[in-house]
Amino acid sequence: MIHDDKIDGGKGFDWGKASEDYARFRDIYPPEFYQKLLDAGICMKGQKVLDLGTGTGVLPRNLYGCGALFTGADISEEQIGQARQLCAEADMDIPFLCCPAEELPFPDDSFDAVTACQCFFYFNHETLAPKLYHMIKPGGLMAVMYLAWLPGEDAIAGASEKLVLRYNPSWSGCGEYRHPIEIPDVYSAYFQLESSEVFDLRIPFTKESWNGRMKACRGIGASLSPEKTADFEKEHLALLNKIAPENFSVLHYAAAAVLKSKKTSSF
Repeated sequence: MIHDDKIDGGKGFDWGKASEDYARFRDIYPPEFYQKLLDAGICMKGQKVLDLGTGTGVLPRNLYGCGALFTGADISEEQIGQARQLCAEADMDIPFLCCPAEELPFPDDSFDAVTACQCFFYFNHETLAPKLYHMIKPGGLMAVMYLAWLPGEDAIAGASEKLVLRYNPSWSGCGEYRHPIEIPDVYSAYFQLESSEVFDLRIPFTKESWNGRMKACRGIGASLSPEKTADFEKEHLALLNKIAPENFSVLHYAAAAVLKSKKTSSF
């Protein structure tokens, strides 16, 4: 169980509780999302890439065919278990490590690049920034990615979000709006910002998959009891039957930031 005063008012959450729904319903990033990494020269053939907060291995699994040599790390044993199972089913050779990002054991110059998708704000950056500086090779890259629905502009997302808040008023993942990824000042000693952009995406869903996506958010599956989660699912599906067609899309925004290591030599 994770407790952080800056997240959900300090209410505990555990991604392991939502890992099965996460594996089924959160692999939603479209090709243009991943293309941003490739356009930046990240996750290319032969590169050694560390994916922080890998969850069920969504990013390395989707880019596996590009030829990078991925390693995934996550704090949740259940998430790592799902990642390993999905890779085994797809015959993908991706090693995964269950470990907090701040305690990763890799030596200096282990990776050409590091990715962090949907997880960057969870980390202790005072500890992580210098660790990444040492683990990434000279001139190596780090990409931070994020995707969120826009409840103020999309009626289905807005209605679903209101229901989440009824079940979990302390959830602080609500009210998203377009903004670039904030890179804490501590990184400026080790990395330089190469690019930062924000762009819109429409993500397709069915009633089932959108319900699953909402269940797999931090405010529901990772925080509530199984009984409360089941109550939410029943009420959410009833809501969707009233307001949504069987197939629809939800407006999201995505943000991407690419940083380059200031390290010029391994010595």
